[in-house]
Amino acid sequence: MRSIYLLLSILFISGCSIVEMADSSDKAALQKVGFSQQQLTLSEGGKLNYWQAGQGKTVLLIHGFGGSAVTTWQQVMLELSQDYQVIAADLAWFGDSVSQAAPSLATQSQAIRQLIDALKLDKVNVVGISYGGFVTFDLMVNEPKVEKAVLLASPGVLFSDNDLAQMNQRFGVDNASEVFVPENAQQMRRLLDATFTDFPWYPAFIDEAIFAQYFVQHRQEKHLLIEGLPADRDRIAAAIAVEALPPSMLIWGENDQVFPLASGIQLANYLSAPIVVIPKGAHGISNEHPEIISQAIKAFIQ
Repeated sequence: MRSIYLLLSILFISGCSIVEMADSSDKAALQKVGFSQQQLTLSEGGKLNYWQAGQGKTVLLIHGFGGSAVTTWQQVMLELSQDYQVIAADLAWFGDSVSQAAPSLATQSQAIRQLIDALKLDKVNVVGISYGGFVTFDLMVNEPKVEKAVLLASPGVLFSDNDLAQMNQRFGVDNASEVFVPENAQQMRRLLDATFTDFPWYPAFIDEAIFAQYFVQHRQEKHLLIEGLPADRDRIAAAIAVEALPPSMLIWGENDQVFPLASGIQLANYLSAPIVVIPKGAHGISNEHPEIISQAIKAFIQ
């Protein structure tokens, strides 16, 4: 969404959506450096949309809830593709991806595993943020081709029912789907304000356009994804052998309101993994601190 900032000066051009322009601008910048947009037909029905460019070791980027590969990772994709083969996929029911399977974290992980197999990848370094970090954790446990993993602002199996209740209390809601599957532009603004350090004010019609572009489709499936997370957490926890997990690194914002830094420190201790803390960083660190994220990923993979 970074291009939205650059396009504010032409907000009032008639007949043209600022959000669509920003999305097209981000995609054009990726294509300019060699990224191609491709789609994989899923075995259960549906399609997995992904972007691919670069050479060398493979880095697979997995976005969080409410976003897509491009809106979450565009600047990181541009940076990492200079040194690695970068693959950034839209999870099912986000961006341009959809699945005919039942909505669950397992469905997301299985779709990513299909992509790994289809591209004949021997080893892959997986990077996931927020909800994408839960998918990454599932792959760490169940996909032997994962060489290293980077978890951004995602507490994995240590996110307890009590942690969930505390998060709901911070947002003033009864259940997490009220946070991550907003019903209107005003609720979406609440989520964005909590996700970013200083998300700018826009005229109301711009909020409506962002909501329509990224939050309206596949609402029922997204509710089921959120509601099923505790069961998926327990499934993954039952299969974990910590000593057998691939090497991992954590990156966290100091002021994360969604998953507080204390959750990151707890997970780092559990995994015996290093943690990079971004001073004053919020939850959306891949958008607000792409240079730091890219440098940390490079250092860890190398």
